Amino acid sequence: MTTAYLDFEKPVQTIHARAADYRAAGDEAGAKHAEGAARRLLAETYARLTPWQKTLVARHPSRPHFGDMVKALVEDFTPLAGDRAFGEDFAIIGGLGRLRGSATPVMVIGHEKGNDTTTRVKHNFGMGRPEGYRKAIRLIELAGRFNVPIVTLVDTAGAFPGLDAEERGQAEAIARATEACLAAPVPLIAAITGEGGSGGAVALAAADRVIMFEHAVYAVISPEGCASILWRTADKANSHAPEAAEAMRVTAADLKKLGVIDTIVTEPLGGAHRDPAAAIASLTMAIASELTPLLAMAPRDLRKARRDKFVEMGRHL
Repeated sequence: MTTAYLDFEKPVQTIHARAADYRAAGDEAGAKHAEGAARRLLAETYARLTPWQKTLVARHPSRPHFGDMVKALVEDFTPLAGDRAFGEDFAIIGGLGRLRGSATPVMVIGHEKGNDTTTRVKHNFGMGRPEGYRKAIRLIELAGRFNVPIVTLVDTAGAFPGLDAEERGQAEAIARATEACLAAPVPLIAAITGEGGSGGAVALAAADRVIMFEHAVYAVISPEGCASILWRTADKANSHAPEAAEAMRVTAADLKKLGVIDTIVTEPLGGAHRDPAAAIASLTMAIASELTPLLAMAPRDLRKARRDKFVEMGRHL
């Protein structure tokens, strides 16, 4: 698989190109030496990523998305469409299945960004409209009625900000989706797998346990959006985005210290996009581990613990 290199990975790309040249010339020993050097440099680079660089990794187009994860996470996945009020939203997908390797049924809901131009347009780049969040509410309530635990996979730059979405009650739909998560009488695990952007992410992440990929990000606004507000001019937004990302504390490590998330899921060397199968396997194990103790809890206890968790978080942030 060809990997698209990010700007800060260019030195690694140069060494990989050198390895390819050695191999083309029949110098296998030279190629292996260069590949080893590239791997060491990649490890050094990823050990000291800045918050802005982690944001770029979280947005990498080759990171595994909802469809990729569901194939590995769930057996017999059956998608459920529509909000029963307006229509179908392809940015937020949900359905029933069984957690792979067990008999446990799960309701899986999440953002789908798409993998190429056609699918990205179809799924609106993972930015949900009101009908998507109302579909999520319907599925959360359905899971509650049938005592089925819920897993959400969060990866969105934010809810869609278009006029049509605002006319159909975007803010209200997000608020009610958040309310539905908090009120669910069944275990709810949320996984931040790429971008956790603003209310569009929180609407599916008010969970008993929030887990997060090592190089994912989670924030109330994008670094560019924050920079454009603080520095007041659009032309400075991108130049100040790294500074904004640093101040916002968007990384998994920072959010774990703050108590916003519960568990960090390690990614393969160089990010989940370099080995999606290994990344999804780690995520699957983390979800199963977090879900097991929650299954033994009564609905009243689940709701109380979930409420206390978020109330306490608000006191200390």
